[in-house]
Amino acid sequence: MKPQSHDLFDESTMSFGDHLEALRIHLWKALIGLAICVVLALFIGHKIVAVVRAPIDSALKEYNLDKLPQEETEEQQKSIEELITSLNAQQNPTAETKALQKILEDYQHRLNNLEDTMAEPVTLAVQEAFTTIYLKVSFVAGLVMASPWVIYQIWLFVAAGLYPHERKYVYIYLPISIFLFLGGALFCFYAVFPFVLNFLLGFNKLLGVNPQIRLSEWISFAITLPLMFGLSFQLPLVMLFLERISVFTVQDYIEKTRMAILIISIISMLMTPADPMSMLLMMVPLLFLYGLGIAMCKYFPSANASPFEAA
Repeated sequence: MKPQSHDLFDESTMSFGDHLEALRIHLWKALIGLAICVVLALFIGHKIVAVVRAPIDSALKEYNLDKLPQEETEEQQKSIEELITSLNAQQNPTAETKALQKILEDYQHRLNNLEDTMAEPVTLAVQEAFTTIYLKVSFVAGLVMASPWVIYQIWLFVAAGLYPHERKYVYIYLPISIFLFLGGALFCFYAVFPFVLNFLLGFNKLLGVNPQIRLSEWISFAITLPLMFGLSFQLPLVMLFLERISVFTVQDYIEKTRMAILIISIISMLMTPADPMSMLLMMVPLLFLYGLGIAMCKYFPSANASPFEAA
């Protein structure tokens, strides 16, 4: 006697019209969830912008500190030490107070001059902060917040047309895909951005140019580059898919490593800005992920139990 299945989709028999109606319902639910998350993101948009700005603000802070003339700083320190020694010898509290006040006024004047030359993000239009920055960041944040709900609605629609063993493999590989995507995006945000920004700002310092970074352009850059890293980190799953449908074998991947390095370098060049630092910071992890892809093809379920082969 065949055991009874508890799969909710086993008895799914839908006509083409029923599928279209189900698609419409799931799309509406996904859009409603997205709209709710975008509205919620609008209330915390300023905090999200602060998070996105953090790498460029940190890089500019280091850049501004590096601009301080070291010789002048050492000369000021020497003058202060000489003044303190002189005041201690005089034992005159009134003179000491006046001298310290003069030092503070001099420092305040220098700080004001320094603030005038500090590099910081700018906007070029009065409406740019709201339309190009705040709304854009809020929408992207809302999309990220709503993505689990949107993916769930898509899954409810797609799963009805899959066999149980096919759904089982989706449960296995979808979390891996999400983990790789988030890993690539976080690696870009916390590891790549500091190196790339310091590298590029270093040329401004070398040429004696004060950078004026347009905040809207940085926001676009800070959204696009992590997305590219997240997509590129899907390499092991792409390799697994191609191996399972018999386009490549594990031996092919091993023997064509040199060609793979060339292809990875070209992909890294196309998916990153025109600077060698960001290209290398994408290329090196992808080489490790290429090795991970070979291991997945070798040790994950064999082609006989492939989630990609036809039922």
